[in-house]
Amino acid sequence: MHLQEKVIAEKVKELVEPIVKSMGYRLFDVEFKPEKGWVLRIILDKEGGITIGDCEEVSKRISALLDVEDIIPVSYLLEVSSPGLTRELTKPTHFEFFRGRLVKLVLRDAVGGKREMRGFIEGVKEGILSLREKETDLEYHIPLSIVARANLEMERW
Repeated sequence: MHLQEKVIAEKVKELVEPIVKSMGYRLFDVEFKPEKGWVLRIILDKEGGITIGDCEEVSKRISALLDVEDIIPVSYLLEVSSPGLTRELTKPTHFEFFRGRLVKLVLRDAVGGKREMRGFIEGVKEGILSLREKETDLEYHIPLSIVARANLEMERW
């Protein structure tokens, strides 16, 4: 993401987060980037998951606010969605957001002799992910800098 895209995403986040929280949702992320035209993506979550109706309700509130504030200098498409069941985690805040959830990691460097791990997110502190491995119940401390890919996983019963 370029600097201007990041600045706009941060401004939007500051504006919409209080509204999203007041509506009972958690703000997972805000993305502003060129796709087929500019897209402003607001990603929400709540206990029990997000419905299409939730997305529509938030979209209406946010759209009106963004029209009034007029902080985006180009035309764009507003998209409100959920993180998805197997969402990729890319920022420390994403790992904190999904504390306790099952995640699959692909690592650039091996940890405990492994380059792939599945486990439960215990937390993140100072760039270090605490992960309780599903198979062994051992806790690993993994620098986020060596995480090549991290995705939420569905827990199977």
